[in-house]
Amino acid sequence: MTILAIDLGKYNSVACYYDSANQSSRFRTLRTTPAEMQHLLLREPVTLVVIEAGSSSGWIADLCASLNITVAVANTSGETWKWKNVKRKTDKDDACKLAKLAAMGELSTVPMPPKSIREWKRLIHFRKRLVGERVRAQNRIRAVLVSEGLPAPMGSRAWTELGLAGLALLARPLSDCESGQLWRGELHLLLERYQALVSHLTLVESKLDALASGDARVALLETIPGVGTRTAEVIVSHLNDAKRFRSADEVSAYAGVVPQQYQSGTTDRRGRCTRRGPALLRSALVEAAWCCLRYNPWAQEHWKRLTGTNGVSRKKAAVALGRKLLVRCWGMLKNGQRWKNPEGLSVAKASSG
Repeated sequence: MTILAIDLGKYNSVACYYDSANQSSRFRTLRTTPAEMQHLLLREPVTLVVIEAGSSSGWIADLCASLNITVAVANTSGETWKWKNVKRKTDKDDACKLAKLAAMGELSTVPMPPKSIREWKRLIHFRKRLVGERVRAQNRIRAVLVSEGLPAPMGSRAWTELGLAGLALLARPLSDCESGQLWRGELHLLLERYQALVSHLTLVESKLDALASGDARVALLETIPGVGTRTAEVIVSHLNDAKRFRSADEVSAYAGVVPQQYQSGTTDRRGRCTRRGPALLRSALVEAAWCCLRYNPWAQEHWKRLTGTNGVSRKKAAVALGRKLLVRCWGMLKNGQRWKNPEGLSVAKASSG
């Protein structure tokens, strides 16, 4: 069969036509544009198109689907894709290696979600970045005030309309500031930036709320005590089709919350979690684990067993609890069932611990 492997670049890409019968390769260089990519796909018939997972892989996979061409998206974090102890690495080498791994059946692939899910996921990641920028803006405002010997704003009330109005009394337009008062102009610009970030964050969260309200899977996960809309949408958007995972171990490995393992002969060592997969999903699971300790009796029972009986540290216990929460969420999405407390646990226990 003929495999078309494409090493995608930001501006230019290298395509490799690989004939598995005689193991011959032919290469072409093209611009990474929809028009040239479509011309390449229609240039001659191929059995399989192989691309790397990246920022451009989504629209190329959609283009292949519209042309009824089978496409495989390679997982570049897989062990077979590691480049170690090589004398040369070029775009042609990358494309040829993709084709050869696909021909041997050794290519580790990842599923490509539909465009609507990809856009939803990007918007969730964008909100996370906006939250980080808002926190950095708050810290910068505090730093300016502390450098002038003024009290730094503390607590959530400092960032309400009343608190911001008080900070605005100290600020001046930079064009009106003389030497020795330039900090007031800097504070004025920082307050404008902070308010712009808050406005953008409000727009993004309102759109995410509208998307979440129309998704039954998000409503299903919101039945878990301690899991809100923001956590539920992260889990749903990353798992997408829960039935694609065959077991709880696969779900845990996808999120990167399973321990590293090195086994050889009688040696079997376990290390820290692999941290493979989406970092936003892992952080959301850990945050949800801490929150569930206040409201969820199931989480409280597991926490007591991990930290008390097994003597696990609090941070490791939070990661372990996040993994168990992910597995239960996967089961709920797979079976379409609402949250149920295990037998013997009552909601009254939620106030303990």
